[in-house]
Amino acid sequence: MFRKLYDWTLRQAASPRAEPVLGAISFVESSVFPIPADVLFVPMCLSRPERAMRYALIATVTSVLGGIFGWAIGLWFFDLIAQPVLEFYGKLDAFNALKSETGETAILVMLVTSGLSHLPPMKVVTILSGVVAFDLKLFIISAIIARGGRFYLLAWLLQRHGLAITGFIERRLPWVALVTCLALAGGAFLLKH
Repeated sequence: MFRKLYDWTLRQAASPRAEPVLGAISFVESSVFPIPADVLFVPMCLSRPERAMRYALIATVTSVLGGIFGWAIGLWFFDLIAQPVLEFYGKLDAFNALKSETGETAILVMLVTSGLSHLPPMKVVTILSGVVAFDLKLFIISAIIARGGRFYLLAWLLQRHGLAITGFIERRLPWVALVTCLALAGGAFLLKH
C-alpha cells in the first residue's frame, strides 16, 4: 500500500496539477499522510528550478495549515480520529512515549525538529501538541520557522545545485538533523537559564 502511495506521489510531480497536489500533500502530511511532501517537492523543484521558491511557499503555507489541523485533531478529536490513525501507522507507541515528555520546551523542540527533519514524524507531534493543549500561537510560529526553513532552504539548494545536492541531502540528512537538534537544544537551554 505504501509503495502505491509513494509511486502515485512521484507521478504527480510531472502532472499539470502538481502545485495543488503539492499543497494537498503538504497539508495532509502534517496530520495524517505517511509520505512526506519532499517526494513531490524535490522533483518539482528540479524540473522547474525557476519556480522553486513558489513551491516552497505553497508547501510551507499548506504544511502549517495541516499542522493546525493536526493540532485541532489532538485537542478535540483524539479518540475519534487520531488514535485510530496512529494505530494504523504503528505510531501509537511512539506517540505515548512522546506524550510523557510534554513539557513546553520538549514540545517546542519536537515541533522544530520534526518540521526540519521529520524526526519525530510531524503528524505525531502536531497531534501531541493538541492533546497537551500547546499554545496555538507558539505552535504556528514554530511551524512556520521549521517548515518554512526546511522548504525554502531545500528550494534554494535545489535551485543552486540541482541534482548534485539531492545525493548529498539524502546521505547526510540524519547528521544535519542531529546538528540542528543540538543547536536548538542549546538555544532552549540558554533561553531558559
